[in-house]
Amino acid sequence: MTDRIIGFAEADERIRAVYMNGSRANPNAEPDGYQDYDIVYTVTETGSFIADKSWILYFGEPLIVQEPDSNDLGWGIEHDFTRRYAWLMLFRDGTRIDLTIEIKAETEKNYTADTLTVPLLDKDGILPEIPPANDSGYWIKPPAKEKYRGCCNEFWWCLNNVAKGIVRDQLPYAMRMYTEIVHAELDKMAEWYIGANNDFSVSSGMWGKYFKKYLPPDYYGQYIKTYSDGDYGNFGAAIHTACDLFSVLAREVAARRGFSYKQDEEDGMREYIKRFF
Repeated sequence: MTDRIIGFAEADERIRAVYMNGSRANPNAEPDGYQDYDIVYTVTETGSFIADKSWILYFGEPLIVQEPDSNDLGWGIEHDFTRRYAWLMLFRDGTRIDLTIEIKAETEKNYTADTLTVPLLDKDGILPEIPPANDSGYWIKPPAKEKYRGCCNEFWWCLNNVAKGIVRDQLPYAMRMYTEIVHAELDKMAEWYIGANNDFSVSSGMWGKYFKKYLPPDYYGQYIKTYSDGDYGNFGAAIHTACDLFSVLAREVAARRGFSYKQDEEDGMREYIKRFF
């Protein structure tokens, strides 16, 4: 497929350069058959690609295609299609290609911005020299004291909203408050724990996809129990597990970063939610 991607570009005069981002550019990513091809074509213009999309068939028979820039426009998010445009394409053979086209001015801005970048073709010498692709741009960053404090406070405070949603039998509200707000803070603390134990020189992946790799087995075992179904009994158990895990992780991060942990916030919210589950 890489040869096909490059070959298509070599044969099309509109395409002047090609580079790759994403997991296939990451030397630390374990390869598998589900990795996307994250490809960027530097083009002379975008309009003809958008007007006639039959070129997509060169790469295979598509099962489904998403045009995120066009979708965003439907939500009122403005894009200049004359400068950049993307297609996310899943083909019948299981291959996925996320292909972006952009004019030279966009490449000049974007090419060096991602540490996971591999040049594949440069007809005109427009791609500058860059270091070998690496994932340093995605390493977990150490938290400032204010961010750490805000994470702890948000986790404990918003549990009161979850509890009220449960007691009122408002499952959609309670579940979204838990998963999108409270659990997101747990994930943040888990990332900082992983970073602190690896000199902040690793990536935990998008949305924690490498948590299993970096968290100790007992912590990860707890982590997976922080997810629940729609049964309120199970939901309550998941919340208590999340509280236990967050408390441990937050204390360890605090010890490593020289922060203080506000035990009174934890004690206060644990006392409150015991009224409900």
